[in-house]
Amino acid sequence: MSNTITLKNINKLAIPALISGVSEPILSLTDAAIIGNMSLNATESLAAVGVVSTFLSMLIWVLGQTRSAISSIVSQYLGAGKVEAVRNLPAQAIFLITALSLLIILFTYPFAAQIFKLYNASNIILDYSVDYYQIRVFGFPFTLFTIAVFGTFRGLQNTYHPMLIAISGAVANIVFDFILVYGIEEIIPAMHIKGAAYASVIAQMLMAGLSAFYILKKTDIPLLVTFPFNPEIKRFALMILNLFIRTIALNVALYFATSFATSYGPTYIAAYTIAINLWFLGAFLIDGYASAGNILSGKLLGAKDYKNLIDLSNKLIKYGILVGLTMAIIGGLLYYPIGQIFSNDSEVLNAFYDVFWIILLMQPLCALAFIFDGVFKGLGRMKYLRNLLLFSTLLVFIPVIVYTDSLDLKLHGIFIAFTLWIIARGFPLIIKFRKTFRPLAQNS
Repeated sequence: MSNTITLKNINKLAIPALISGVSEPILSLTDAAIIGNMSLNATESLAAVGVVSTFLSMLIWVLGQTRSAISSIVSQYLGAGKVEAVRNLPAQAIFLITALSLLIILFTYPFAAQIFKLYNASNIILDYSVDYYQIRVFGFPFTLFTIAVFGTFRGLQNTYHPMLIAISGAVANIVFDFILVYGIEEIIPAMHIKGAAYASVIAQMLMAGLSAFYILKKTDIPLLVTFPFNPEIKRFALMILNLFIRTIALNVALYFATSFATSYGPTYIAAYTIAINLWFLGAFLIDGYASAGNILSGKLLGAKDYKNLIDLSNKLIKYGILVGLTMAIIGGLLYYPIGQIFSNDSEVLNAFYDVFWIILLMQPLCALAFIFDGVFKGLGRMKYLRNLLLFSTLLVFIPVIVYTDSLDLKLHGIFIAFTLWIIARGFPLIIKFRKTFRPLAQNS
């Protein structure tokens, strides 16, 4: 079978992955939009969603690296024509990661207030953060289960069924958000921020159920755990460890950003919540092409097809810049209407509009960084990704955000730090990839 890379090949994987990838930010953005327009303490509630979303994103990104590890291993075995050898690996990985998620619930639930005080949350924002988290955290195991199943599908070069699952979850979340946040007169009382949390949990449970259904119906991969462990479980665990350290570094950056934004007051953390969730949305939109890079690079590496691997990277650079510019242009055209979706507080909107242009200018840079993140995950080069993110967080992001805070740049300083962080993450990946695989392509 030919491994020639065409736009059609890439889009066949990227577009469904793009659609499925926006499910998680849509959950948070839906909560933000509906909560931000409540009549009861909307600004404080929106701030609480921002604080909790940052912490939950950390947990999901740390443990959700299962998807990249499973996808990398399965796609490489698929490229080598030996996928049967890792048939029992996904179930074992899902078992380990969901068991760990239950322990996290056990250890974080009683200490929610102490956790969110570390993000500078206090008073009513702290109370709302605890209420929201202590409901939403019960969706955590279902989210990790779904992520692991998505990784298995991606390793098998299938992004279509994850797309169907993600669409179902996003629609369910929106419907239940309206019903539970605002209530239905004389039928369901308005539950405000707690209603948004319940809506997210329901959506996550639905996605997990559909994930189990499709993986059993559409593939030969079992969900019943069997032992002994697959020989690749060691490589899987090492990938997870490297990605775990990497994701901790990523979330250190998010922690500093959220902590500084919270310290500037409710108006700034509310504006930051809108801005960072839109940034996450842009990242997940790009994730479609990052996923295609992940899936195809693993398969091509397994087949030792280095010429097409270089061709894939060239096409992904071109498409990544194009997608990034397109998102920036759309955001520019809808600059003011976008903000009005999430809040009707003029002070919050003004603070958001002051920095939204930085997020839009970042989009092409983000596209390159995220796409080559995906490529390196597909190649299994997790150690390099770990070291690079440690460097960009500890030696670029933190010094810059501390310096800009000393200049009282507030949200401008936060997003300037994010921009330089993205540059430090992205360009070394492109250079490293070309130095490694160009000679191999020429020799083959």
